[in-house]
Amino acid sequence: MDSPTNSQKTVSDDDEIDYSIKAEFYDSDLDDKDELWMAKKRDGRASDAVLSCPACFTTVCLECQRHEQYVTQYRAVFVVNCKVDKDKALQHSTAPSKAGKRRRNSEEKETHSADSGRVNSVVCSTCSTEIGVLDSEEIYHFFNVIPSEP
Repeated sequence: MDSPTNSQKTVSDDDEIDYSIKAEFYDSDLDDKDELWMAKKRDGRASDAVLSCPACFTTVCLECQRHEQYVTQYRAVFVVNCKVDKDKALQHSTAPSKAGKRRRNSEEKETHSADSGRVNSVVCSTCSTEIGVLDSEEIYHFFNVIPSEP
């Protein structure tokens, strides 16, 4: 049998790795730099979570407020990586929601009326996954997102 060429050899022994040399792509200060960047973006304001798209994990909101009753829902004024679907208008009804049903299924119906209960669908600008709605007061309501610690 032929001996393996260099491309076929695998390094699996820790003795062959020189840990005394600093890794080329490692930055020990990166976490501190990221924290400073986030603090500058928020301008001193607190947030309940950082929200990401559930399909592609793209960040969609850096500062938001958790809903008091529905703990998996958030609202925000400033967002990133979001598109408002002006063609898909939803009507917020005042009918009581059923236990176990998601709010968007039980309280919103597709319609094209122009009263104050009208909301537009909000999608991730990266993958077009529906992540929330924008109400008539220009407040974003997120119900299909992944929250993480701010």
